[in-house]
Amino acid sequence: MRLMPEPVVSMSNWKPVASSWCAYATTASGIDGEDLALALTRHATSKIASLDDLESVRSMGFRGEALPSIASVSRFRLVSRTPEAAHASELAVDNGRFAAIKPAQHPVGTTAEMRELFFNVPARRKFLRAERTELGHVEDWLRAIALARPEVAFTLSHNGRSLLRDEASGASPESRVDAMLGEDFLTHSLRIDHHAASLRLHGYVGLPTAARAQNDRQFFYVNRRLVRDRVIAHAVRQAYADVLFHGRHPAFVLFLELDPLLVDVNAHPAKTEVRFREHRLIHDFLFRSLHEALAQTRAGQASTIAAPVFGVSGAPALMPPQQSGLGLRVAEPLSAYGSVYGRNEAAVSAGFAQPLLARAAEFLAQSGANEVPPLGFAIAQLHGVYVLAQNAHGLVIVDMHAAHERITYERLKAQQACGDIASQQLLVPTPVTVTRREADAAEDHHGEFQNLGIELSRSGETSVLIKRIPVLLDGANVERLVRDVLAEFVQHDSSRRLEETGNELLSTLACHTSVRANRRLTVPEMNALLRQMEATERSGQCNHGRPTWVQWTMQDLDRVFQRGR
Repeated sequence: MRLMPEPVVSMSNWKPVASSWCAYATTASGIDGEDLALALTRHATSKIASLDDLESVRSMGFRGEALPSIASVSRFRLVSRTPEAAHASELAVDNGRFAAIKPAQHPVGTTAEMRELFFNVPARRKFLRAERTELGHVEDWLRAIALARPEVAFTLSHNGRSLLRDEASGASPESRVDAMLGEDFLTHSLRIDHHAASLRLHGYVGLPTAARAQNDRQFFYVNRRLVRDRVIAHAVRQAYADVLFHGRHPAFVLFLELDPLLVDVNAHPAKTEVRFREHRLIHDFLFRSLHEALAQTRAGQASTIAAPVFGVSGAPALMPPQQSGLGLRVAEPLSAYGSVYGRNEAAVSAGFAQPLLARAAEFLAQSGANEVPPLGFAIAQLHGVYVLAQNAHGLVIVDMHAAHERITYERLKAQQACGDIASQQLLVPTPVTVTRREADAAEDHHGEFQNLGIELSRSGETSVLIKRIPVLLDGANVERLVRDVLAEFVQHDSSRRLEETGNELLSTLACHTSVRANRRLTVPEMNALLRQMEATERSGQCNHGRPTWVQWTMQDLDRVFQRGR
């Protein structure tokens, strides 16, 4: 039995009707009439001829079971014509029985038609949901395939009504994303294209402010195969951890390309799960790529499709970080992160609040009319809460507390990264009961714990001792934290739980030490806040994921006041 080549799909048309399901799939190349029955035989179209083929799968289907499986549970019809044939050939399959091949009318190519799905499998058919629900599943499935195949045209119709019709996008994946997810997705997303270690990650990641209540707009493809993987989900969640509002889910369409030898796509019957040979490398690559892209979401930066492609050459900083802190209180600056410990909030706030009036005035004097910063220049303060500024596009409104909170938070993190983490020896070591694998992980990652200010020692087969903890975690539930970190080391061979916990404490500190509502700022102070926002990473959102600024263009204002009508 010779192997059949995989036909190239050029159009799909799925029609769920009231009493049965009907589906069409048309291909660009044809099949010889004498081979139609062979095409519906199990494994005849398999792409696997050797073990090497199984370890480097490049096609979506490779076992040759899709068509035979569909034909066995539906009323199936296969029509095809090759360029050399005078007419097409048709083969019908009913309840697994092949009818005689007969001539038919059909253009060059192949059409597979499926009707009355599960008509002969009542046990499976009775678990189908309502028509609207099943139609929704079909739409989601077709949308996921269409996003990965912009060179293929897709059509979806239901009861004679066209629900989706999109022609082949060719070399323009943006138009396919626009057609499948709407233009709002591209408007509120960042384009990313990052290469490293023979890996490439490209696509679109939604801005934190465009997060959704459900995870219905998360599409991740490995070599153009849609997958749901724990390593990927964990890396994405960590990348958004610092900017996403609690309970919200990011939206993204991302494509990971790597050598097929490095991924096993045959790990799950539905092929929705994969196994990476170097899962630690994949995890770190995804996290760093997304983390760097999201770090560039500075206030005032364009977020449309025309924005720079992050990861290729790096996103340029919109404003150099030349300004100091807000002039809220005069005090000496903090020289090292360790000096934070032992201070109260008022002292810490004083340390981060440096006088800026002269510096801000100097900046304003040097900025000519032709050099308008992205957030423009302050013109007023509204009710002691919002800063109003004018830029080249119109009106900018800034939540001054949220903005200053992010600025303070990022500065705290930077100071923490520059110095050693202060830690303290426990008078009485704390015992923690863990599993054997977690105890092994404590030994294997002993150095990483020490770098984070925690000293662990194994005291038994299933127990460890905590001897030293960071000063920043004084009073926290370190025992539970160590268990969580060890669990992540066992599952992902890496962990950022300690860093995230420390960041949560820094976030709380930043929130309490930032400028409060009803604090009257001078115009130079407001301008200093705007310049710091432009120079601070992730300044588009506060530490809790809320937006720090909004832009009202002149067109928006004209529309509100009905000017030009």
